[in-house]
Amino acid sequence: MLAHVIYLLSMTILALSVPHPTVSAVSGTLITVGLIGAWRYAWAGVNLARAAYFLNFAYPRRRRQAAEAYTARGLKDHAYFLVTTYKIAPEISTRVYRSIFEAAFRAKGGATIVASIVDEADARLIRRVMASVALNHPGREAAVGLKIDKIEGTGKRDALATSLRSIARLNPGRNDIVIFVDGDSCVPHDVVDRSIPFFTDPTIGAVTTDELSDTQGGRLFRDWFDLRFSQRHVMMSSMSLGGRVLTLTGRMSIFRASLATDPGFVDLVRNDFIDHWRLGRVHFLTGDDKSTWFWLLQRGYKMLYLPDLCTLSIETQPKDGFFESASTLMTRWFGNMLRTNARALALPASRIGYFTWWSILDQALSIWTTLAGPASILLAAFFVSPWILPIYVAWVMFTRYLFCTVIMAFRGKSFPITYPFLLYFSQVGGAIVKSFILFRLDRQRWTRQSGSGSARAIPLGQRWRAMSSTYMHCLALGWLILGVAYVGNII
Repeated sequence: MLAHVIYLLSMTILALSVPHPTVSAVSGTLITVGLIGAWRYAWAGVNLARAAYFLNFAYPRRRRQAAEAYTARGLKDHAYFLVTTYKIAPEISTRVYRSIFEAAFRAKGGATIVASIVDEADARLIRRVMASVALNHPGREAAVGLKIDKIEGTGKRDALATSLRSIARLNPGRNDIVIFVDGDSCVPHDVVDRSIPFFTDPTIGAVTTDELSDTQGGRLFRDWFDLRFSQRHVMMSSMSLGGRVLTLTGRMSIFRASLATDPGFVDLVRNDFIDHWRLGRVHFLTGDDKSTWFWLLQRGYKMLYLPDLCTLSIETQPKDGFFESASTLMTRWFGNMLRTNARALALPASRIGYFTWWSILDQALSIWTTLAGPASILLAAFFVSPWILPIYVAWVMFTRYLFCTVIMAFRGKSFPITYPFLLYFSQVGGAIVKSFILFRLDRQRWTRQSGSGSARAIPLGQRWRAMSSTYMHCLALGWLILGVAYVGNII
């Protein structure tokens, strides 16, 4: 509480310290920042209102209707867990597979675990965990099957495609489900019986769930992940109101088995790519969750968010420092998003939903609107008056504190004082990373697997593409700076 009091006092002192004539001198810049802010805050308000309605009214009604439809059918469908494990610490794998087998043994229609591994030691661990969990569920041994796919360490996409073909050979029923689970994510024990009823609606292609993190790393890294998952909860709720979320989270998402084993679906998971006018053909290394999302979106299927089911993600800080870790992860996340969004925008808005289409467009526009504010402030501080800086800092402190308060109200808990700073970092730092990746869509890297291979001489064509990427990026930033300077009447 003391930290919050100091924060609010500091914000007030900064705001009151500015001489009145300075406000008039920088009024053009303040109006520009205010107009951009009004747009962003209005959009945030729309999503907050939609999320509140979804959580309190729409979703309880959907769950009730799904449960009634499933009960009326009188059938118990089967669940397939597709788990990918690569370079995961044994203690984490033990936790993950224990949660999966608990969920499998509790599934009323039975379950089959298909584990994709590289190391034989993982196979021994999986069988040991299965035997241990089975002791707690006597009489259910025959209801749960295990298949282990051992592959070369050629990437998650190969692993998913191989195991999806294995599931296809098991002839899943029309209403069975496939649960994609990362090797560092623990699933809720009731995930099968609480998710299957939604698939009684034939228009539903997949669902994803809420997430919480068990983060191993520094305090800032832990707080950053907790805040991100709280923001995700709000945005997923807002998007699900329209029947289509913006991603099927790779940590854990649930698919209709007949779709997940479709040869076209499997092929896109394995061999997804885009043809870029400057970069040529870009094969996707990461972003399998965006590939599966796009395949369903392209065919008009609905994708829902289940806020009352929660996956526990065991996050490990990839670098020693917070900023290095955050930038590494954001580079991967936003690269996946940007490589897919352009082709998603090319789909008819009438097919994917007008709100969904606009939300995808807003993800691209927000790169530049987010950067426009700090750019105009820095220009005004240099050319007009440095007193604009405390005005801006006070405004940022106020708005981010307010947003954190509202976001965490959806979780029903308070927040540490680091959250407003981390929110601003995620917004501006994320926009910087997005702008960098936007012109370098061919750059990809896993946290545990490099996409660049071993060190070698860089071919001339690749060097030319890198130079053209830098040129295009600098050109875009230059036009942004000129634009905000002109609109704000700074120079």
